[in-house]
Amino acid sequence: MMTLKGKNILVVEDDMLNRVVYQITLGVQGAFLDFDRWGRETLERLKKGKNWDIIILDLMLRNGMSGYDIFQKIRALPEYNDIPIVAVSASEPSVAMPRVRDLGFNGFISKPIDEGQFANQIARIIAGEQIWYDGTIMPH
Repeated sequence: MMTLKGKNILVVEDDMLNRVVYQITLGVQGAFLDFDRWGRETLERLKKGKNWDIIILDLMLRNGMSGYDIFQKIRALPEYNDIPIVAVSASEPSVAMPRVRDLGFNGFISKPIDEGQFANQIARIIAGEQIWYDGTIMPH
């Protein structure tokens, strides 16, 4: 398994339970997580000067903002083009996966996440791989 020790992860997720799952599954691997609940502060958090290793975006957020909107705002700023962005979503994979791939996301992971694989999937995306996981069995 690849390590997340010392990695800085920005998570845009409005569901409290999912944020707890991320903190447990990624934090136990040594990652530092920062959360933006609604997507309104994502750009401000990016600009705080951390060396972000990856951004995790929920696609379906409450209050009218979507992960697609946030992705496009981030990618409009050239200084953040090298940060991998992965969609982690309960959206129907057969619909969402082609859309995020076409937009230029670095991967898609279907919810509910597989807690046994999630940290490794995130580490692999940070390492430059693309992960397209629709929730079916994935080879380790």
